Amino acid sequence: MPDAFHAIVIMGVSGVGKTAIAEALAKRRGWTFVDGDAFHPASNVEKMRRGTPLKDDDRWPWLRAIAAEIDRQRPGPRPIVIACSALKRAYRKILTDGRPGVKLVYLQGGRELIMSRLQLRQGHYFPASLLDSQFAALEEPEPAERALVIAIDKSIDAIVDEIVQTLNS
Repeated sequence: MPDAFHAIVIMGVSGVGKTAIAEALAKRRGWTFVDGDAFHPASNVEKMRRGTPLKDDDRWPWLRAIAAEIDRQRPGPRPIVIACSALKRAYRKILTDGRPGVKLVYLQGGRELIMSRLQLRQGHYFPASLLDSQFAALEEPEPAERALVIAIDKSIDAIVDEIVQTLNS
Protein backbone atom coordinates (compact mmCIF):
# COMPACT_ATOMS: atom_id res chain seq x y z
CA MET A 1 0.00 0.00 0.00
CA PRO A 2 2.65 2.68 0.79
CA ASP A 3 4.00 2.29 -2.77
CA ALA A 4 0.70 3.63 -4.18
CA PHE A 5 0.98 7.01 -2.44
CA HIS A 6 3.36 9.08 -0.37
CA ALA A 7 0.89 11.61 1.07
CA ILE A 8 -2.72 11.48 2.19
CA VAL A 9 -4.55 14.79 2.54
CA ILE A 10 -7.43 14.58 5.01
CA MET A 11 -9.73 17.40 3.86
CA GLY A 12 -13.04 19.04 4.70
CA VAL A 13 -14.55 22.02 6.46
CA SER A 14 -13.40 23.04 9.90
CA GLY A 15 -14.87 20.84 12.60
CA VAL A 16 -15.14 17.58 10.61
CA GLY A 17 -12.28 16.06 12.57
CA LYS A 18 -9.42 16.40 10.08
CA THR A 19 -6.71 16.65 12.73
CA ALA A 20 -8.08 13.89 14.96
CA ILE A 21 -8.56 11.52 12.01
CA ALA A 22 -5.19 12.35 10.44
CA GLU A 23 -3.38 11.86 13.77
CA ALA A 24 -5.18 8.58 14.45
CA LEU A 25 -4.50 7.26 10.93
CA ALA A 26 -0.82 8.23 11.10
CA LYS A 27 -0.44 6.64 14.54
CA ARG A 28 -2.17 3.41 13.54
CA ARG A 29 -0.10 2.97 10.37
CA GLY A 30 3.21 4.30 11.72
CA TRP A 31 3.16 7.19 9.25
CA THR A 32 4.07 10.83 9.78
CA PHE A 33 1.36 13.33 10.76
CA VAL A 34 1.55 16.89 9.38
CA ASP A 35 -0.86 19.57 10.63
CA GLY A 36 -1.71 21.90 7.75
CA ASP A 37 -2.75 24.60 10.23
CA ALA A 38 0.91 24.91 11.28
CA PHE A 39 1.67 26.36 7.83
CA HIS A 40 -0.73 29.32 8.15
CA PRO A 41 1.05 32.64 8.44
CA ALA A 42 0.29 34.59 11.61
CA SER A 43 -1.84 37.02 9.61
CA ASN A 44 -4.23 34.20 8.60
CA VAL A 45 -4.52 32.94 12.16
CA GLU A 46 -5.27 36.46 13.39
CA LYS A 47 -7.96 36.96 10.73
CA MET A 48 -9.69 33.73 11.70
CA ARG A 49 -9.36 34.52 15.40
CA ARG A 50 -11.18 37.82 14.71
CA GLY A 51 -13.91 35.92 12.81
CA THR A 52 -12.82 37.11 9.36
CA PRO A 53 -13.05 34.45 6.63
CA LEU A 54 -9.88 33.91 4.63
CA LYS A 55 -9.86 34.89 0.97
CA ASP A 56 -8.08 33.03 -1.82
CA ASP A 57 -5.15 35.46 -1.63
CA ASP A 58 -4.72 34.52 2.03
CA ARG A 59 -4.73 30.83 1.22
CA TRP A 60 -2.34 30.63 -1.77
CA PRO A 61 0.91 31.02 0.26
CA TRP A 62 -0.42 28.58 2.88
CA LEU A 63 -1.24 25.96 0.25
CA ARG A 64 2.10 26.42 -1.52
CA ALA A 65 3.86 25.88 1.83
CA ILE A 66 1.94 22.62 2.35
CA ALA A 67 2.76 21.52 -1.21
CA ALA A 68 6.43 22.26 -0.52
CA GLU A 69 6.21 20.10 2.63
CA ILE A 70 4.72 17.25 0.58
CA ASP A 71 7.66 17.56 -1.81
CA ARG A 72 10.15 17.75 1.06
CA GLN A 73 8.73 14.61 2.68
CA ARG A 74 8.35 12.68 -0.61
CA PRO A 75 11.66 10.86 -0.44
CA GLY A 76 10.87 9.85 3.14
CA PRO A 77 10.68 6.25 4.30
CA ARG A 78 6.95 6.36 5.02
CA PRO A 79 3.84 8.21 3.84
CA ILE A 80 2.67 11.41 5.48
CA VAL A 81 -0.88 12.23 6.54
CA ILE A 82 -1.80 15.90 6.27
CA ALA A 83 -4.82 17.62 7.82
CA CYS A 84 -5.75 20.43 5.42
CA SER A 85 -9.16 21.88 4.55
CA ALA A 86 -8.43 22.01 0.78
CA LEU A 87 -11.98 23.30 0.22
CA LYS A 88 -11.76 24.29 -3.45
CA ARG A 89 -10.60 22.35 -6.49
CA ALA A 90 -8.02 25.05 -7.20
CA TYR A 91 -6.59 24.54 -3.70
CA ARG A 92 -6.43 20.78 -4.15
CA LYS A 93 -4.79 21.27 -7.54
CA ILE A 94 -1.90 23.07 -5.82
CA LEU A 95 -1.46 20.06 -3.54
CA THR A 96 -1.87 17.32 -6.15
CA ASP A 97 -0.62 18.63 -9.52
CA GLY A 98 2.58 16.87 -10.50
CA ARG A 99 2.23 14.69 -7.42
CA PRO A 100 0.57 11.41 -8.46
CA GLY A 101 1.31 9.95 -5.02
CA VAL A 102 -1.06 12.33 -3.19
CA LYS A 103 -4.39 10.79 -2.14
CA LEU A 104 -7.38 12.89 -1.00
CA VAL A 105 -9.71 11.77 1.80
CA TYR A 106 -12.78 14.00 2.06
CA LEU A 107 -14.48 13.96 5.46
CA GLN A 108 -18.12 14.74 4.77
CA GLY A 109 -20.75 15.75 7.28
CA GLY A 110 -23.83 17.88 7.80
CA ARG A 111 -23.75 21.44 9.07
CA GLU A 112 -25.63 20.68 12.32
CA LEU A 113 -23.25 17.91 13.40
CA ILE A 114 -20.18 19.96 12.53
CA MET A 115 -21.54 23.09 14.27
CA SER A 116 -22.16 21.07 17.44
CA ARG A 117 -18.54 19.91 17.35
CA LEU A 118 -17.20 23.42 16.79
CA GLN A 119 -19.22 24.77 19.70
CA LEU A 120 -17.64 22.17 22.00
CA ARG A 121 -14.10 22.77 20.77
CA GLN A 122 -11.89 24.86 23.04
CA GLY A 123 -8.52 26.46 22.54
CA HIS A 124 -8.73 26.66 18.73
CA TYR A 125 -8.52 29.96 16.89
CA PHE A 126 -11.24 29.05 14.38
CA PRO A 127 -14.63 30.30 15.68
CA ALA A 128 -17.87 28.43 14.97
CA SER A 129 -19.19 31.65 13.37
CA LEU A 130 -16.98 30.97 10.32
CA LEU A 131 -18.51 27.56 9.52
CA ASP A 132 -20.98 28.98 6.98
CA SER A 133 -18.09 30.62 5.09
CA GLN A 134 -16.39 27.20 4.92
CA PHE A 135 -19.50 25.57 3.44
CA ALA A 136 -19.86 28.49 1.00
CA ALA A 137 -16.29 27.93 -0.22
CA LEU A 138 -16.50 24.12 -0.28
CA GLU A 139 -16.38 22.44 -3.67
CA GLU A 140 -16.83 18.75 -3.00
CA PRO A 141 -14.32 16.58 -4.86
CA GLU A 142 -15.35 15.53 -8.36
CA PRO A 143 -15.01 11.90 -9.49
CA ALA A 144 -11.90 12.80 -11.51
CA GLU A 145 -10.15 13.74 -8.25
CA ARG A 146 -10.57 10.14 -7.05
CA ALA A 147 -11.00 11.22 -3.42
CA LEU A 148 -12.19 8.81 -0.78
CA VAL A 149 -15.44 10.22 0.63
CA ILE A 150 -15.92 9.27 4.27
CA ALA A 151 -18.97 10.18 6.38
CA ILE A 152 -18.08 11.59 9.80
CA ASP A 153 -21.13 10.28 11.68
CA LYS A 154 -19.17 7.51 13.41
CA SER A 155 -16.29 7.16 15.85
CA ILE A 156 -12.73 8.13 15.02
CA ASP A 157 -11.70 4.46 15.12
CA ALA A 158 -14.51 3.50 12.72
CA ILE A 159 -13.55 6.30 10.32
CA VAL A 160 -9.89 5.27 10.41
CA ASP A 161 -10.94 1.62 9.86
CA GLU A 162 -12.89 2.68 6.77
CA ILE A 163 -9.97 4.72 5.41
CA VAL A 164 -7.51 1.85 5.94
CA GLN A 165 -9.85 -0.71 4.40
CA THR A 166 -10.47 1.49 1.36
CA LEU A 167 -6.77 2.22 0.89
CA ASN A 168 -6.03 -1.50 1.12
CA SER A 169 -8.58 -2.44 -1.55
